[in-house]
Amino acid sequence: MDAAMVIDLGRESLWVAVLVAAPLLGTALAVGLAVGILQAATSIQEMTLSFIPKLGVMIIALIIFGGWQVSIMVDFFQRIFERIPTLFI
Repeated sequence: MDAAMVIDLGRESLWVAVLVAAPLLGTALAVGLAVGILQAATSIQEMTLSFIPKLGVMIIALIIFGGWQVSIMVDFFQRIFERIPTLFI
């Protein structure tokens, strides 16, 4: 196992992590921004007003994107397991 293979594996791992996390983080960011603007405009500073909508939208995003996220991770792990015989040569 040489340094190039380790760097490639690390790069691919980080890319898969970004792909899997992006839909949930993006929706949480958008809803958090919208709720923050609403709170600033109305001067309502209730903590649960920020948390509950984000939680609900993240659950919906997980339902929508969950199958895609699992397929990305399964594909990545299959590629990892296919590389195992070549790691120690």
